[in-house]
Amino acid sequence: MGKYFGTDGFRGEANIDLTVEHAFRIGRYLGWYYGKEHKAKVVIGKDTRRSSYMFESALCAGLTASGADAYLLHVTSTPSVSFVARADDFDCGIMISASHNPYYDNGIKLLNGDGEKMEESVLDGIEAYIDSNEELPYAKRDAIGCTVDYSAGRNRYIGYLISLATRSYKGKRIGLDCANGSTWMMAKSVFDALGADTYVISNRPDGLNINVDCGSTHIGQLQKFVLDNQLDVGFAFDGDADRCLAVDEKGNVVNGDHILYVCAKYMQEKGTFGNSKVVTTIMSNMGLYKALDELGIGYEKTAVGDKYVAENMRQNGHLIGGEQSGHIIFGRLANTGDGILTAIKVMEAITETKQPLSVLASGMTMYPQVLKNVVVTDKDETLNCEEVKAAVKQAEAELGADGRVVLRKSGTEPLLRVMVEATSHERCEEKVDFIIDAMRKAGKLIKVK
Repeated sequence: MGKYFGTDGFRGEANIDLTVEHAFRIGRYLGWYYGKEHKAKVVIGKDTRRSSYMFESALCAGLTASGADAYLLHVTSTPSVSFVARADDFDCGIMISASHNPYYDNGIKLLNGDGEKMEESVLDGIEAYIDSNEELPYAKRDAIGCTVDYSAGRNRYIGYLISLATRSYKGKRIGLDCANGSTWMMAKSVFDALGADTYVISNRPDGLNINVDCGSTHIGQLQKFVLDNQLDVGFAFDGDADRCLAVDEKGNVVNGDHILYVCAKYMQEKGTFGNSKVVTTIMSNMGLYKALDELGIGYEKTAVGDKYVAENMRQNGHLIGGEQSGHIIFGRLANTGDGILTAIKVMEAITETKQPLSVLASGMTMYPQVLKNVVVTDKDETLNCEEVKAAVKQAEAELGADGRVVLRKSGTEPLLRVMVEATSHERCEEKVDFIIDAMRKAGKLIKVK
């Protein structure tokens, strides 16, 4: 990771960590970089945050000042930007969003012309330019870029999603929690077109209520909504709709690990999975691995971040991968996590097997998991501390095959994450606290968040 760009873009509080000057210079660099040999075309989407409009204007100013044309999808999802960048031959795509973060944060996600996370070399160039006093050449006269309304691209993406459904959803009662974000109009349009009786909550964005007590990070509202309205299934998206979690007809949460299990099992039974493996991060639950073992389905583990999942899938040709948080990637259909696409694939399993989601997900049992975030004096020093390593080794030995320990650095915050899975919540707490106590005794601990 660089100074500004992490695993999921340049993110921070609007006008404090991420400013319009940053956005302008990002636009200036991209317009210059892609416009060296031809007139660059860049597609831009945004979520519903109040500051997204401000950053959109700054990016457009930078792009057009460098001679690039900026095509605006307006309020849309991250996966739609990925789709349009790839399908309509853009040089790159930009999504203005801080995903599941609160409204006062925002972010700039960059995608290449294939709709994938931007190459590190380009991000390095942008960061160097942001911190320099260098001025790139301005476009003049007819070389100045223009801004184009491109809502047609978003509509084409919606049509693509609808085309992927294998059956009508007629007679299915489906709930959608749009997190007052990118899907507030889009998701209902898709499920209505597919014949569902669609019930929607959190679809009234005001610029300040994105992700507030709703969406995939606050799924309790959807659980109640599904039960109160006797729905067949519910789907919750995050602010930019690259995540999806589900709620079954009994009100139980079906997380990203469950979705990986349900979809991989369905593809295996259908005969379309072949020799593929399920790509997970190291934070996926042990219950997923044990359930896949029983099915004879292989899996691979990557570092945390859908970026690394996507890279593994591309390199090895795997068909599905994702994270417990609901970032699910379907390899031949998209190059990034896509919440609405994930909901469509779960509905495919439900409609084709004629079984409710509670039954489809019942073959996987989640192990209890406890994760605590700790602020330490130095992340690398703490990870390499002999006392801490000994504590981790002892905890792993005592858990044996019935549990595991993950100790890792946060990719976005100055802290370590201590996670333990075991057969009981109490055992998880015991081992997490044991490792944190070793940090305290070694003088490395500042506080537990």
